Amino acid sequence: MTLAHEPAHLLLIRHGETDWNTAGRIQGFRDIALSERGLRQAQVLARHLEDQKLDAVYASDLTRAMQTANPLAQQRGIALRIDARLKERGFGLFEGHTYAEAEANWPHEYAIWRQRDPGHAVPGGESYRDARVRVLASLADIARAHAGQTVAVVTHGGVLDIVYRAAHGIPWETPRSHLLPNASINRVRAALPGPQLEVLAWADSAHLDDARDEIA
Repeated sequence: MTLAHEPAHLLLIRHGETDWNTAGRIQGFRDIALSERGLRQAQVLARHLEDQKLDAVYASDLTRAMQTANPLAQQRGIALRIDARLKERGFGLFEGHTYAEAEANWPHEYAIWRQRDPGHAVPGGESYRDARVRVLASLADIARAHAGQTVAVVTHGGVLDIVYRAAHGIPWETPRSHLLPNASINRVRAALPGPQLEVLAWADSAHLDDARDEIA
């Protein structure tokens, strides 16, 4: 019998590669589909995890996450569960541009953004603080609904960054040094209340030839 207080075992997975990943373009809320390479990564990921017991598969409501998650769900004959709170952080007017273009086009806004104020949002975008609230609320709900179970959660680099920092107590003001490769697997134990997050394994991309990671 599963007890309601048992932690959930989460396989947090970054979506596969997109053409914008290859070009170094900021995606945020933009609904960008997987590239051909990303679609292959999704299939390789599913084959790699075919013997992994999964009680549920979740994804954000952005196409690149759903395309990565679909093979996992279909392989098991279960419905893919969509949660918009798992989407990437919004970057407003920077979206669709490279970091160099954002700096050239909006030098003042870019300079403020690079100061890493957790409460600052790029115009039309979302602050780190607001993104963190929705992401952790989603994971708490998943942990509550799947106590003692194993769940795949296909999401985005910014979301995984929030999770890693929350688990290790790393403030947003500290530049990122942990990896967030496309189609990588990150195993995390999530317990209530909180959720209380414990990283068991991070950035596992051994099933892939290589995977892209944008340091921001």
